[in-house]
Amino acid sequence: MQVQLRKPELEKFIDEQVQAGYFPTPEAAIEAAVAQMMVDQGTDGLTDEDMAAIAESDAQIDRGECIDFDIFAAEMRKKYCKE
Repeated sequence: MQVQLRKPELEKFIDEQVQAGYFPTPEAAIEAAVAQMMVDQGTDGLTDEDMAAIAESDAQIDRGECIDFDIFAAEMRKKYCKE
């Protein structure tokens, strides 16, 4: 597939993104934009199983079946970081 940008400001923006090092090529920038459009439209590839797992996780959090991240991180540092 060949894509041609017809608006100079779009081409300039893509070039600036590549020059800034955000993307290795203009094609990579375009691919990232299209991928983001897919996410924005809800076609990001989540299956019904994925959505069910997310819903269950949310329910567990609502029931208090979780641990505060700061507490978890402190426990992991104590266990694995020998200072």
